[in-house]
Amino acid sequence: MASTEVEIIARKSTLLASLPEPAAVTLLSAASCTKFDRGATLFLQGETATTIHIVINGWVKLYRVASNGSEAVVNVFTKGGSFGEAVALRGLPYPVSAEAVTDTEIMQIPASVYTSLLRRDPEVAINVLASTFQHLRSLVTQIEQMKAHTGAQRVAEFLLELCPCTEGSCVVNLPYDKVLIAGRLGMKPESLSRAFSKLRGIGVVVDRHDAAIEDVGRLRDYCEEDPAAAWNKAL
Repeated sequence: MASTEVEIIARKSTLLASLPEPAAVTLLSAASCTKFDRGATLFLQGETATTIHIVINGWVKLYRVASNGSEAVVNVFTKGGSFGEAVALRGLPYPVSAEAVTDTEIMQIPASVYTSLLRRDPEVAINVLASTFQHLRSLVTQIEQMKAHTGAQRVAEFLLELCPCTEGSCVVNLPYDKVLIAGRLGMKPESLSRAFSKLRGIGVVVDRHDAAIEDVGRLRDYCEEDPAAAWNKAL
């Protein structure tokens, strides 16, 4: 059984948030938590999925390696994020690999336990659908951003997601290295550097692991501009 603090985080995940109480207790009772050092591999693309994962602390990236050896970042998860549900419940190979990009703690739930619950209580299936839909929506949002927004706008949106406030000035801590940020946003590292430079024109100054934002509202307005106008404005 997970500790109280870990259980609170897990229960807020999409996978568990709306489960009937008996089902949630069953899953948490069967779960185990593992700590991974930065750079550790959780699983590799092609391995058979048997476990559902929930991030308790830290950051995890999901990625694919192309035949030419290049890496494509599919998604990045942090506290409360779950992944691997659909393939684990069907016992399929993982379509991606997972790596801890910071020191990370992961809750692991045996897929067999969740499958047993599904057979006894179809209502549990709604949570799997909700979690799968959330992943799909995230991928659709990424595609929309890459097609409809400039690189600088995508970086601005990334910073806004991390902002602790909705108005005024603030400083955002970049949670992982800039190479991964670039991969997450579908950019090359050099393109990310150019995007940071463009954002200086609207009051964003990046210093190593921090981004100082002069006006959160102004940054939000920039994200919502027509890409052509946004590009010209940041020049």
